[in-house]
Amino acid sequence: MTKYFSACMLFTILFIGCKETKKAEAPQPQKELSILEKIAHANGYENWNKVEELKFTFNVDRDTSHFERTWIWKPKTNQVTAISAKDTLVYKRKDMDSTAYKTNGGFINDKYWLIAPINILWDKNGSTNELTPNAEAPISKKPMQKLTVVYKQDGGYTPGDAYDFYFGDDYLVKEWVFRKGNQEEPSMTTTWEDYTEAGGLKIAKMHQNEDGSFKLYFTNIEVKTN
Repeated sequence: MTKYFSACMLFTILFIGCKETKKAEAPQPQKELSILEKIAHANGYENWNKVEELKFTFNVDRDTSHFERTWIWKPKTNQVTAISAKDTLVYKRKDMDSTAYKTNGGFINDKYWLIAPINILWDKNGSTNELTPNAEAPISKKPMQKLTVVYKQDGGYTPGDAYDFYFGDDYLVKEWVFRKGNQEEPSMTTTWEDYTEAGGLKIAKMHQNEDGSFKLYFTNIEVKTN
């Protein structure tokens, strides 16, 4: 009787132990990503915390003119090095004088062109967004999804501006429209093309308008990770 009782107890303990193990190993349901998160992750957002330094040259060709400037950004310390044909300036974004503040406006602009799909996730508390599942892309005329991001009126270098991002099922931006002050008419419309991968980030190197008279592109892209 004692042996029978002991065997029953052992079986019960093992049975409970197996149930607890299975319960502990049961996969947890994953939270559905927001549209901002889906676009950011398509561009390598999950690798951003590994980025120690991001270097890039911002270029603009308009008809026969050319403009360029180079940036070196250390996001963990928010140190920025601005390199132009005239001089080089190093500053911390948390401690800027008037000169650095003016220069930082250029950095904000150029960085936004470089990684806007990630930037819109960072800016979610200072903006509103609306998804249109079926829309016609302005340049290619192809059917795409459209995400409209409108920045709030207070704060930032260009308050109240709006951006329309056009993308497919892969959530990579193919075209966009900039609308100054959230006006109805486009202020600028360009492509997002020639994607490259650097440090786990996906970056569109080329942006151009419909007739190619305006080209904004990136060269010397370097990403150092830990």
